[in-house]
Amino acid sequence: MNQKEEQTLRENIRHLIKYVKNKKQVDEKELRESIKTLAQLELSQMLQEREVADVDPAPNKSTGINVLEDLLKKIVPVLQTDYKSLTTNIEQRESFRAHIINAIVTTLTPVEVNNEAGEEAELDSSLDEDIDVEIGDEAGGDMEKFIDIRSSAEKKAEKEAEEADPREDFGLEGEDKTGRNMAYNTFNKVETSVIDAYELLSNPADQELFYDYLIDNAKLYFDKFEGELSSFMKEPTNQAYDMAKSEKA
Repeated sequence: MNQKEEQTLRENIRHLIKYVKNKKQVDEKELRESIKTLAQLELSQMLQEREVADVDPAPNKSTGINVLEDLLKKIVPVLQTDYKSLTTNIEQRESFRAHIINAIVTTLTPVEVNNEAGEEAELDSSLDEDIDVEIGDEAGGDMEKFIDIRSSAEKKAEKEAEEADPREDFGLEGEDKTGRNMAYNTFNKVETSVIDAYELLSNPADQELFYDYLIDNAKLYFDKFEGELSSFMKEPTNQAYDMAKSEKA
């Protein structure tokens, strides 16, 4: 660096120092505002990250539990609404609870049993087809000559007598029928979701966890609903009423 360049640099530095001194107060104010704004932005970002963490928690180590968690988000609101609509007496709610739990157990039978049942059903179906063909070939001509003389009303009545009420098959002996009927309708709303979620799993450990935890969580949620409902339905009172009742007693 030559002498002229050094002199120019010194002058520029002096100008810069003078400028900083003149602007010191203004710069400090701007700095405080900048720091404040930056702190607000950082706080906002932290809150957003926390909200994301709450909404989207880390998944469980078990796929079966992850699938169950998604299922519970779908079916618990349905169970809660229908359960809390049964307010005449506790027997209705106990019946509702018993029928829902039983329906889950009945629907989600162990995979081994389902597979065996499916194979047996296919075998029975193939045998039935063979039998139908053989019988049809021999007796089909005579059946075509049959003339049904029953009236439409008689046919309808006979058909209704043959068809069993599906709620009877769904029901448990000795339980309140209002609770049973409500549980029947409720389970029809969620049954497909339960089956679809279970059928996503092929690992036996995942299936077992899903099955056990679904039943346990259903029972725990019913306990929760009953606690909330009992607290809500408790008759309000006051000190004057309590004193009058005590004096009367």
